[in-house]
Amino acid sequence: MNRIDRLFGILTIIQSRKFIPAERIADRFEISIRTVYRDVRALCELGIPISFEKNKGYFIVNGYFLPPISFTNEEARSLLLIEAITSLFADQSTISHFSSALSKVKAVLKSSQKEGLDTLNRNMHVQFPRDMKIQFNHLPTIQQAIITKTVLDLEYQNNKGESSKRQVESIGLVFYALNWHLIAWCHLRQGYRDFKIPHMLSLKLTGASFRKNNHIELGGYLSQIPVNY
Repeated sequence: MNRIDRLFGILTIIQSRKFIPAERIADRFEISIRTVYRDVRALCELGIPISFEKNKGYFIVNGYFLPPISFTNEEARSLLLIEAITSLFADQSTISHFSSALSKVKAVLKSSQKEGLDTLNRNMHVQFPRDMKIQFNHLPTIQQAIITKTVLDLEYQNNKGESSKRQVESIGLVFYALNWHLIAWCHLRQGYRDFKIPHMLSLKLTGASFRKNNHIELGGYLSQIPVNY
C-alpha cells in the first residue's frame, strides 16, 4: 500500500470511530507507531482537525465534515454481498436500515460503478435451505439495551416449551450455530444465561438502569465456556 492510500485509510478509520488508539492503527496497516505519528501529523498539515485524548486515542474534532468517501469497485461489491447475507441472518428492521445505508453508499458511486453493481445484483442469488430461514426479532431492542445498559423484561420459552418471565441485563450478542443469542445476567436465576433470540416470546426495555455492577465482559464469558463456537 502506498502512502497516499494509507493516509486515506487512516483518515477513514479515524472518522469511523469515536476514538482509536495509535496501536490499533499500527496493527491495521502493519506499520510502526512512529509511522502512525508521522501520518497523523501529515493529515493535520492538510487541514484535517485530528485531535488526541489520553488513554482513548485519536478522533476527528466535532463539527468537521469530511467530503463524501469514495469506494473501490471491490468495496462496493463486498457491500452487495453482505446485503444478501443480511437478508438471511437479521431481523426485518436491521435489513431495512442496511438497505437504506447501502442506498446512501450507492449515491456517491461513479456511474460506471453503479452500472456494475446493477449488473451484479441482477446476476447474483444467495440460496439457502428454506428451513434455515429464522425470524430474528428483537435485535434492535437488544442492541439498545447493551448501549444504554438498560434492564430488559423478557418472556422466554425453553427447549421443553416451558415459558417464564425474566428481567435481564445484557452483556452481548453472539451468533453461533445459525442462531443469534443474547448473553445476559438473569435476575431470576442470579447468573449469566444464554438466550436464543427465536425463543423470545416478548422483549421490551424497562427504562431502568442495570442493578448489578461490574458485569463480566462478553469475551471473558465466552472464554469460560468449553464450546468451540
